[in-house]
Amino acid sequence: MTLRPIPLHAAPSEAAADASGAPRARRWDLAAGGAALLFFLAMAAIGGYLQRDSYLLRSPFPPLEAWWMPHAGPGTPFAVAVAVLVVAHGPTLARRLSWRALPVSAWAAAMAWTWALALIDGWQRGVAGRLTASGEYLVGVRRFDHLGPALRGFTGHILLHSPDNWPTHIAGHPAGAILTFVGLDRIGLGGGAAAGIFCITTGASLVPAVLLTLRIVADEERARAAAPFVVLAPGAVWVGVSADGYFAAVAAWALALLAVAATRTSAWRTAAAGLGSGLLFGAAVYLSYGLVLLVIPAAAILLCTRSPRPLPYLVLGAVAVGAAFTAAGFDWWEAYGLLRTRYHQGYGGIRPYSYWFFGDLATVVASAGVASVAGLRRVLAAAPAVLRKGWRHDPRAVAAVLLPCGFLAAVLAADLSGLSKAETERIWLPFALWLTAAAAFLPRRDHRAWLAAQALAALLVNHLLLTVW
Repeated sequence: MTLRPIPLHAAPSEAAADASGAPRARRWDLAAGGAALLFFLAMAAIGGYLQRDSYLLRSPFPPLEAWWMPHAGPGTPFAVAVAVLVVAHGPTLARRLSWRALPVSAWAAAMAWTWALALIDGWQRGVAGRLTASGEYLVGVRRFDHLGPALRGFTGHILLHSPDNWPTHIAGHPAGAILTFVGLDRIGLGGGAAAGIFCITTGASLVPAVLLTLRIVADEERARAAAPFVVLAPGAVWVGVSADGYFAAVAAWALALLAVAATRTSAWRTAAAGLGSGLLFGAAVYLSYGLVLLVIPAAAILLCTRSPRPLPYLVLGAVAVGAAFTAAGFDWWEAYGLLRTRYHQGYGGIRPYSYWFFGDLATVVASAGVASVAGLRRVLAAAPAVLRKGWRHDPRAVAAVLLPCGFLAAVLAADLSGLSKAETERIWLPFALWLTAAAAFLPRRDHRAWLAAQALAALLVNHLLLTVW
């Protein structure tokens, strides 16, 4: 007896249900999406209530880092146009384009969407000035004119009361983050405009990386169904412009190369892709401390492919990056320990965990969107039957379930740590943007409606609020 492949748009338990099962499942989808929206609104209302007499939560518009400021800008008509085009034609094009054309087209569409959203705030406020603001990376670039001494003395400026302490974002990240912008400056691409263009271009490249990983580990049909949702992610609001969009892309390509390495039959291709993945994993960890949690989705990929062959090359690449930074004088572990102290010296030590444990999850709703929550409902509904039967009958169905669960687990681990209270709409982009792919589990006939909900969420956030990032 053989088990039929699980349909793209249905969980196994739902596929086996009676004729009323499909409508009932769709009602559950709507309930999940509606509950996510109500959860976000409730956390916003509670946040406003808690700050009615004081600045208790240390956030201008909790749970988001933003100010209430209804506005429009030059990007408004372009953002609406991109949203309409992707909603109307995205699902069809994703099915019909050749595979070679799809990732490139999706990257271009994601850049158009991100650029349009950023320009709602105008060129200076929305793009060129973002990374030159107080506390941002470009404020400290000149202090790295002498690179060796700056790296060797990096940890001496992390604590809030240390001499010439680093601006917030430099102190809050490993040295690789600021070195990116130092490197851009050295090749003649200094300044806020070049930095903004770099972050949008690299950040949008997460989209083809996600599609490639899905195609390899799950299946091409799943990747095609996910494409419009990954393109139209509400999190694009924070990809344009924050450095975390760039970090998210590095992480996504590390996972994509790991998937390639785990599924190649040629030894040299496994070695090349595995080493490249390790180098990118190492780079990611030296861009953001929180990206150590990539180990969870990475483990999911290795589990799905049932191939440990890339591990030696992965470790070699990651260790090489760490060794290079250590030889240059930057001690990751020392810096991380000092950052934990600085975190509690600032707002991190004041913001109440009791609110932000839930508030941070609400920011995931804002950046991943309600369609992602509805899709995750289907993933979790599918998981028991898939994991019970899938390894033997359909390993790709297991992969389709395990991947989003891996990213969800990473988010929950970050939330439990209490080291990311607020600002997680950008900090967790490497995980939240991946969750949008879960919407591929939704029925195909509902895709346009869910895409419209995703687009509307991003447009409302960027037109009603002036986001910090």
